[in-house]
Amino acid sequence: MRGIPSAAIAPEVLPAAGILVVGLYIAAQMLSDIASLKIALVAGFSIDAGTFIYPLTFTLRDLVHKRLGIAAARTVVILAAAVNLCMAAFFQFAVRLPEDPAWGLGREFETILGPVWRIVAASIVAEVMSELIDTEVYRWWVGRVTTRFQWMRVLASNGLSIPVDSLIFCWGAFGGALPAAVVWSIFAANVILKGLVTLASLPGIYLVKEPQPERRVP
Repeated sequence: MRGIPSAAIAPEVLPAAGILVVGLYIAAQMLSDIASLKIALVAGFSIDAGTFIYPLTFTLRDLVHKRLGIAAARTVVILAAAVNLCMAAFFQFAVRLPEDPAWGLGREFETILGPVWRIVAASIVAEVMSELIDTEVYRWWVGRVTTRFQWMRVLASNGLSIPVDSLIFCWGAFGGALPAAVVWSIFAANVILKGLVTLASLPGIYLVKEPQPERRVP
């Protein structure tokens, strides 16, 4: 383009740390949705196995927000939901493919990876609602409370979004299908474990730097 220096039209470079946390966020969402198809019994609590990795997504979302801004945080939440929906649809497609008789594991494959659509739907709705709440609480804390003590913004945003996520998912996925006592047990285990993971992951907010405002050249 004539008359415009090449430096003036150089594309904006996405920080490598931003790319990394976005990738980790989507990967953690996918892994937790797959693992949520198993209900385990841990220390007397019924708990979906995805709970062991899902809490990390809240801190990873905070890292996306911190490094790339609120628009990127909202976008990656919706993108992760779309990816999980496509993943479930692809597993369903794979289940319906004709089985090679020599393989003989079609029933096992269907049992493990054939998605239960109610669980998938509840998981995606819970993820989107809770993560968007997490986004707004994080923004409010940074804008209205303080930019200091970064671990406190993570604790505040996760403290509200975790119970919301657990309530929507547990009753959306298992309400009516399992006894109420079991559903509440899953809910309690979810909140406890997610809270513990949140406390353990608080230092993670310091893994990336906040972008500094650009200085105007006089």
